Amino acid sequence: MTKTASTILNNPFLNKGTAFTKEERQALGLTGTLPSKVQTIDEQATQAYAQFKSKPSRLEQRIFLMNLFNENRTLFFHLMDEHVVEFMPIVYDPVVADSIEQYNELFLDPQNAAFVSVDAPEDIEATLKNAADGRDIRLVVVTDAEGILGMGDWGVNGVDIAIGKLMVYTAAAGIDPSQVLPVSIDAGTNNQKLLDDPLYLGNRHKRVSGAQYYDVIDKFVEAEQKLFPDSLLHFEDFGRDNAQVILDKYKDQIATFNDDIQGTGMVVLAGILGALNISKESIKDQKILSFGAGTAGMGIANQILDELMQAGLTEEEAKQHFYAVDKQGLLFDDTEGLTPAQKAFTRKRSEFSNADELTNLEAVVKAVHPTVMIGTSTQPGTFTESIVKEMAAHTERPIIFPLSNPTKLAEAKAEDLIKWTDGRALVATGIPADDVEYKGVTYQIGQGNNALMYPGLGFGLIASTAKVLNSETLSAACHALGGIVDTSKPGAAVLPPVSKITEFSQTLAEVVAQSVIDQKLNKEPITDAKQAVADMKWVPEYKTISE
Repeated sequence: MTKTASTILNNPFLNKGTAFTKEERQALGLTGTLPSKVQTIDEQATQAYAQFKSKPSRLEQRIFLMNLFNENRTLFFHLMDEHVVEFMPIVYDPVVADSIEQYNELFLDPQNAAFVSVDAPEDIEATLKNAADGRDIRLVVVTDAEGILGMGDWGVNGVDIAIGKLMVYTAAAGIDPSQVLPVSIDAGTNNQKLLDDPLYLGNRHKRVSGAQYYDVIDKFVEAEQKLFPDSLLHFEDFGRDNAQVILDKYKDQIATFNDDIQGTGMVVLAGILGALNISKESIKDQKILSFGAGTAGMGIANQILDELMQAGLTEEEAKQHFYAVDKQGLLFDDTEGLTPAQKAFTRKRSEFSNADELTNLEAVVKAVHPTVMIGTSTQPGTFTESIVKEMAAHTERPIIFPLSNPTKLAEAKAEDLIKWTDGRALVATGIPADDVEYKGVTYQIGQGNNALMYPGLGFGLIASTAKVLNSETLSAACHALGGIVDTSKPGAAVLPPVSKITEFSQTLAEVVAQSVIDQKLNKEPITDAKQAVADMKWVPEYKTISE
């Protein structure tokens, strides 16, 4: 086989397998290297889907799909486009958790990721350049895997999170897979199980922190911006001590986004706006209780805070709408061990006659009478019947979002919330939930899945060549997603279904691009947002390859 043939058949961005035409095979030195039959991409997809369905477990299905991804990106995304609802939980959450836990045993291919080592900061630029291999990178998803939701610290194994996230970007919004780069920042790990595992592929030492860690992050961002100046930089699953610090440092300088802080917050805000569209209430009249004050919980609070300020409140007025509850109970300004993100949402003890008793969720609900209750605690079953009924006694349409996932960690089941509130609760869950039948009404349950937001948001930022992502653009995206709700239908979901993700990701991208252009935050001269999005969109169909 000639070098050209080998290069093409082993390049997942160019390989078409049995779909190479006779003319292409002749021109590219592929004659005789493939079976004679020239297949269409649809024939290949039918064949691949049958192979996928034959696998005995979801992890085996994932391994099959990842092998296809490694061989032929176009066919992989053509197939995913046809089965997006079925494939999303396989290539990303929740099955990605199994692949992360078994990453060392399953490793076959780096999947075009860049592996940045904290022990070799001098190699960072070369690492990114080598992994990009001359491609025009427009989107980088980077993780140090210290804070994988529901799993914790998984070191270099967490690169699967970045790879999976980028798959969803392409499947949902249509970013060209040859223009994306997953990055693992291997800062070590505090996961003793990995350090003791002889097969572990990452740096075998405790996690580096403090000045040395931040110096590596700075060097990484500097190299990333130098090599890929037109890219969006997406941070994913950083630990709670670092995530907000890094975002705050860079968000006003470059086009960047932290999905755990902003993405989760945006989807939840969009769900609240959708719920308020149904209840015909104003966000300025809500009391918001956040149960679980980690990265996600405080990111949600910050997003809602920004929205209240966009609605005309001062920051001080807006903060009065929030009550943050963590394992200590209600967070006060004198609570020990507060994170920087938590400090912004504490209350004063002098506000309550029984402040010392507010050490659990039920006591806080009784004292505060929230209208919105959001769970990111990973404490299963904590939204109990008595707590929910107490909340519902003081508000007509309680907005209750038990968002912790997987299912076994959820604060409540949607079915129970509908029943306990006699159908009045407006519910979104962190994992897919079946429709709930109650007293003759079918209640559709929205899923607070970040995939509803980040693909369209990111694609709009890239297409419009945004310099930064600011509060105004974030708010525009949330209103666009929350506005898709059918308010006329009894039992309507507060968020659109994942099955329509490709349609509304397009709408979101156009709204985001328009916001960027209206604010004159675009680097390139762009006047037509819809056209910019259309021009950038990649479709998983084969193109003719010539010599």
